[in-house]
Amino acid sequence: MTMESTTKVTESTTSLILTSGASGRVNALLSLRAIKRLLMLVYTIILFLLLPLIRVRRRTMMVVGESDENVCQRKSLSSVSSPVKRNRRVYNVNSDDNEDDCKTVASKEIVVLKDFDVVTRRAISIKRITQDDDDDCDTVREASLFGNSRGETLFTQSWTPASVKVKGLVVLLHGLNEHSGRYNDFAKQLNANGFKVFGMDWIGHGGSDGLHGYVYSLDAAVNDLKAFIEKVLAENPGLPCFCFGHSTGGAIVLKAVLDPKIETRIQGVVLTSPAVGVQPSRPIFGVLAPIFSFLLPKYQFSAANKNGLTVSRDPDALIAKYSDPLVYTGSIRVRTGAEILRISSFLQERMSKITIPFFVLHGTADAVTDPNGSRRLYEKAASTDKSIKLYDGLLHDLLFEPEREVIRNDIIEWLTSRIK
Repeated sequence: MTMESTTKVTESTTSLILTSGASGRVNALLSLRAIKRLLMLVYTIILFLLLPLIRVRRRTMMVVGESDENVCQRKSLSSVSSPVKRNRRVYNVNSDDNEDDCKTVASKEIVVLKDFDVVTRRAISIKRITQDDDDDCDTVREASLFGNSRGETLFTQSWTPASVKVKGLVVLLHGLNEHSGRYNDFAKQLNANGFKVFGMDWIGHGGSDGLHGYVYSLDAAVNDLKAFIEKVLAENPGLPCFCFGHSTGGAIVLKAVLDPKIETRIQGVVLTSPAVGVQPSRPIFGVLAPIFSFLLPKYQFSAANKNGLTVSRDPDALIAKYSDPLVYTGSIRVRTGAEILRISSFLQERMSKITIPFFVLHGTADAVTDPNGSRRLYEKAASTDKSIKLYDGLLHDLLFEPEREVIRNDIIEWLTSRIK
């Protein structure tokens, strides 16, 4: 039992009375011409400060391949007929301290390719679905395009059980820089347990419209998710619906279900490594982020994550991720980073307003999103049905860790127990 004390502070308010002369000077300061001059001065100062940081960057995608056999290089280039120029770098992949379960890969070779445009990314997304080889025919996988209210086209897909009665729906939202197709195996496992799954690539990701890896507004992604949920429910009436969100996708899901219209139609949400406790790598980045995102929204800010972060202890999972041309591996863009900080701050301030049933899962060694953020979510949320599971030593991409089967089973058990 804890006791809280409240301290009342009395403040004195002083009224400022302006004479006609003072009023004139204030009006002059607020004139349009003066404001323009002030903005130009601020803009000049900011550009001066940015000069040491700004450099010309090519729009590139890093694809990881094995240096000895070039396995992943062949995979990434097999879907691109036109020749491309390549650069080579060394990318170290370590298996952490668990060498028995996950062998250390000493080094990998990065092939830097020209970034794919929307048409190419969408073609790759569709091709993968049509070529999905399911020998036992337990899943019907289909692609579709979804137009949002802003006139943009989003790539979506579905996984339907072919031999199991559908008892529930799961709307799946991927994390930053990835896409819904990465969860193909998980979706099929959900199918085997009676859940029909729907995935949506949010703007700037996978086969959806937008500059690859660029998010101009996470509020737009939230609105897109709401519209997609409404579409899924309209096409599948009478079935309980759940949402799954990973990392930034988890933050998008949480903000969507804060809307009472959505909350009342969703039976619960599952969140893996949600971005609810994200902090800038340096405090100054948080202060400057809103300014830079306005002035240089698409600038790739490599200093925000200079050395990169390992997201899985499984070297094969890392190779699969970074050899995937639909995964954005360039430096984070300024507006994208600012949007993540903004939605994380928004959720931190409103955790006590969350009432929907949820299950949050997080690895204690996650260096991308803070597991303490998930702890605070669990403690502060007003939900009467809430669960948390922290996995000791696991990293950010929980469903791609060596223990993925345990984590998938934990999720499926939670979902199944809430089907009426």
